[in-house]
Amino acid sequence: MIPADIIKRVPKVELHHHLDGGLRPSTIIELAGKQGLELPSYNEIELKSWFEEGCKQKSLPLYLKTFSVTTAVMQSEENLARVAYETVLDWKEENVVYGEVRFAPIFHTAQGLSMPRVVEAVLKGLEQGKKETGVEYGLILCAMRHQSPEISLDVAKLAVAYRDRGVVGFDLAGDESGNPPKKHIEAFQYIRKKNFNITLHAGEAFGLDSIWQAIQVCGAHRIGHGTHLIDDVNYEGLKIQSMGDLAHYVLDKRIPLEMCLSSNIGTGAAESFADHPFQLFFRNHFRVCLCTDNPLMSNTTMTKEMQIAADNYGLTLKDLERVTVNAMKSAFAHHEQKLGIIYQVIKKQYADIKQEYGYSDWN
Repeated sequence: MIPADIIKRVPKVELHHHLDGGLRPSTIIELAGKQGLELPSYNEIELKSWFEEGCKQKSLPLYLKTFSVTTAVMQSEENLARVAYETVLDWKEENVVYGEVRFAPIFHTAQGLSMPRVVEAVLKGLEQGKKETGVEYGLILCAMRHQSPEISLDVAKLAVAYRDRGVVGFDLAGDESGNPPKKHIEAFQYIRKKNFNITLHAGEAFGLDSIWQAIQVCGAHRIGHGTHLIDDVNYEGLKIQSMGDLAHYVLDKRIPLEMCLSSNIGTGAAESFADHPFQLFFRNHFRVCLCTDNPLMSNTTMTKEMQIAADNYGLTLKDLERVTVNAMKSAFAHHEQKLGIIYQVIKKQYADIKQEYGYSDWN
């Protein structure tokens, strides 16, 4: 068992964090009060509990319902910048040394902001946070499966237009059932022609075909969640007996799986931590990383996700370092930046902690 104070101190890399799923309850209350918006409660503890209700009941509809509240207070440039800024400050508290945050710009245009102004406001907040904390960041723009392909193409073009100002990739999110990613093929073709980065929510609430389409039709470089990839694997205990072509491809091509333990249990993508495929994939050398998804709704942090993995799967300090290096290798940062963070930050901090606490290279 790794002590909690050590897990809090180790360097972390976050690749799957939704901006509108990570607000501080106190910030929501303050911003809603200024706008005269009605909230389920203006008590911070009660409001926090309301946001967590979907996870507690394993209800995806309840889980998704809460986003209407967070997006409602994120309709001005000032508020968007503040939420982004606080995201970086919260990362710093968890010793996240590099983080990628994602959001759908279209959800923040209800009061007249254009999507470019929305993106610029978020980048302003992220950059302010970086200057104050030193935490490196990347911004991923999301299109939504249920919306028109024309909007997705607009978001893809916006992502490329801001690639030199902090945007690092393009994502497709939303309900997988009945909304195959191939409907948005024009957006993905545009991104690929521009030599840009794609991550795609797949295999969370739908099966293998969703993952196959994400990779082979849309060209995904990473998969968000991907829990249903286990359907292509035969295993006994933690030993894989055989794999289908898709699982082999993901393993062989080192396609990263952005795994979100607390979120997946809360939305029903996995029944329990014991049933979650993270451990099986990790022990069999798939490139998996730990992420929070929506810290507010799932009542989690990167520290908690690491603690859950250590407690439930017996991960050692060496294992956590491997997961973190996996994540940094998979980040949508340029190669030189990845190497700098891996060797000058992650490995150095892990080595210092191991020496301080008397850990060997094997535990």
